[in-house]
Amino acid sequence: MPRRFFVTGTDTGVGKTQVSSALLSLLAERGEPPFAYKPCESGGGDDAVRLQRAGGGWQRPETVCLYRLAAPLAPEHAARLEGVRIDWRRVLAGFRSFGERAGVVEGAGGLFVPFAGRRDVIDLIEALALPVVLVARAGLGTLNHTTLSLHALRERGLDVAAVVLVQSTKGKDPSIPFNRPELERRFPSIPFLGPVPYLASEPRRRAALRRTVASIL
Repeated sequence: MPRRFFVTGTDTGVGKTQVSSALLSLLAERGEPPFAYKPCESGGGDDAVRLQRAGGGWQRPETVCLYRLAAPLAPEHAARLEGVRIDWRRVLAGFRSFGERAGVVEGAGGLFVPFAGRRDVIDLIEALALPVVLVARAGLGTLNHTTLSLHALRERGLDVAAVVLVQSTKGKDPSIPFNRPELERRFPSIPFLGPVPYLASEPRRRAALRRTVASIL
């Protein structure tokens, strides 16, 4: 079976694209170049480009991201501002087009971000039935946000491959050393990885993320 994952987060800006890129680069080193799929990207960022490069650069950009939206909002809301309708069937067909290839799908924001019509990101995870890699910001609030997200995934019967704790901002946070032990106590059957410290150097941060997520594969 090909190794495939859905990378989501407890919030926006927690490091989903960095974790996705690390997974893609590791998969690319193992054989057939993996697919990257971020069906919706809002806010005019370059996440889809970074994912494409991490996967080996073999994909056409339009197969990585179907909807590029300008407003920094949930996909459904950003699309509505532009008079665009996110086609749920097109999103699912885009995923199926990759066949049996290994790869990574990345969501937008957290689980209950409005995605397409009345469907949220968690509905897309359920439809694709992929193991989830949950990226959580290491710091104050992590326990609450991560616990709520894991309970929501459990209620849907969704498989969690791992939770990756990432410090996304500079500075010391006294809560960080307590995050992982407490989460492991609450969810003993789920692998918790990290925390990956904040590193200003992009190459060092990339290397640290690759070391951290390697065990998922």
